[in-house]
Amino acid sequence: MAGSERQQPPRRGEEEGGQDSAAAAPLHDAELALAGINMLLNNGFRESDQLFKQYRNHSPLMSFGASFVSFLNAMMTFEEEKMQLACDDLKTTEKLCESEEAGVIETIKNKIKKNVDARKSAPSMVDRLQRQIIIADCQVYLAVLSFVKQELSAYIKGGWILRKAWKIYNKCYIDINALQELYQKKLTEEPSDAANDNHVAVEGVSEESLNRLKGAVSFGYGLFHLCISMVPPNLLKIINLLGFPGDRMQGLSSLMYASESKDMKAPLATLALLWYHTVVRPFFALDGSDNKAGLDEAKEILLKKEAAYPNSSLFMFFKGRIQRLECQINSALTSFHMALELAVDQREIQHVCLYEIGWCSMIELNFKDAFNSFERLKNESRWSQCYYAYLTAVCQGATGDMDGAQVVFKEVQRLFKRKNNQIEQFSVKKAERFRKQIPTKELCVLASIEVLYLWKALPNCSFPNLQRMSQACHEVDDSSAVGLKNLLLGAIHKCLGNSEDAIQFFQRAVKDELCRQNNLYVQPYACYELGCLLLGNPEEEFTGYDFENRLHVRIHAALASLREVVPQ
Repeated sequence: MAGSERQQPPRRGEEEGGQDSAAAAPLHDAELALAGINMLLNNGFRESDQLFKQYRNHSPLMSFGASFVSFLNAMMTFEEEKMQLACDDLKTTEKLCESEEAGVIETIKNKIKKNVDARKSAPSMVDRLQRQIIIADCQVYLAVLSFVKQELSAYIKGGWILRKAWKIYNKCYIDINALQELYQKKLTEEPSDAANDNHVAVEGVSEESLNRLKGAVSFGYGLFHLCISMVPPNLLKIINLLGFPGDRMQGLSSLMYASESKDMKAPLATLALLWYHTVVRPFFALDGSDNKAGLDEAKEILLKKEAAYPNSSLFMFFKGRIQRLECQINSALTSFHMALELAVDQREIQHVCLYEIGWCSMIELNFKDAFNSFERLKNESRWSQCYYAYLTAVCQGATGDMDGAQVVFKEVQRLFKRKNNQIEQFSVKKAERFRKQIPTKELCVLASIEVLYLWKALPNCSFPNLQRMSQACHEVDDSSAVGLKNLLLGAIHKCLGNSEDAIQFFQRAVKDELCRQNNLYVQPYACYELGCLLLGNPEEEFTGYDFENRLHVRIHAALASLREVVPQ
């Protein structure tokens, strides 16, 4: 709707009229947008979508809210039509926000020189900053949608879009900090000095508006710093050419600021922090062998936000993640099942919960329940049916149903759609062997332990289950699996605290030349494990193996930890 036909939400202070009402309107949009995001996180996906759609023409902020929900829906389903719709929505919002490109500080100085009343310029100054931040946000999400296509041209296009977004974030971040400093300086000086040009610049702009804008820009600014800080050295040179920085502490502090702000992205910053502490840190071994690093921070966040999100399936999911990392697998399963029930109308959140239920069941060596979860994902999820088919077949074989497992192993190749995806490439490569010959239960159990190792889940296993896994590895009598068996035995003994035995198994894995044909990743991963145990560097002569980039990230983190202990 346009013009007089636009629906207007009730404005705070509307009954008072005048300038105060006009100044309050942008803040009210921010409150309405925040309410919409909170509604979404409390399982009100449909209600949130309706709210943003109803008022999407009311302001750039509400338009962005509607586009964000559209983007989230696309990323949760990976359906082509929804991804195209999200692209169209984001471009519409971006177009709505585009205005004169003059910098904020320059605009203020020009207005001062022209003796324009600063009170009149203040709302437009806040609006300009808000629009610029929204443009950068839209560009980031458009880049993500490009990356999902996994084509070279899409990567190049996405990288260029991200570069533009970073420049906007960085400039807005600097401008807002400058305005906050001017505001604080104005408060501390004598009233007679308030007429100074620098101080007039912030006349009429409330501290609340500046703090909210700082929160708005800190989300994107912090995510950039955090993500780039985890890029391995072999990709870092390319990233630096694009002009991206990477300061992990700056990223975390910016996300913390955003999460405590009154901006609509505050809840998203909270989720980003929980994701970092409970998924990224343990998966990429950013703290070396300390698998529980970050759990205190995650628990503190959940405790602080519990009242605001009492029935949130996402927050219940992260509670389960914390419990899993603390090796409280039964409690984690309870939390994931609760999250599954809470996410009644959110299919993809249900799938994330099912995925964790499958993994927790594998950790407990309960292959029947794991099979049920992964089979449902194989049939329902649009993300990677190939990968889910492989996990389904492995767990089905581990229960002893070898004929059924072989049927599903044969499906893996047919479901192979994302040719450049490392996980799908790995799944196809592993399933290939069992397409031609019936697998054995022992090899399927070994394959389940293998994925637990590769996905950093062995440290979540109890000592009794680790000992059962060790026994299962010893029962495998297959010459082509010797290197893999030794790698897994080394990892299991490392988790059990048997460093000497672990070193011996890793050394055997490194020396096994046959694994270069069957499991090319085994030797470089064994070198990495030995490097961590012996405080040496992993070998660098390996290339082209499964999950190479994943290992580079872990090596990068391990070397960074070493540099902290032993300064260069």
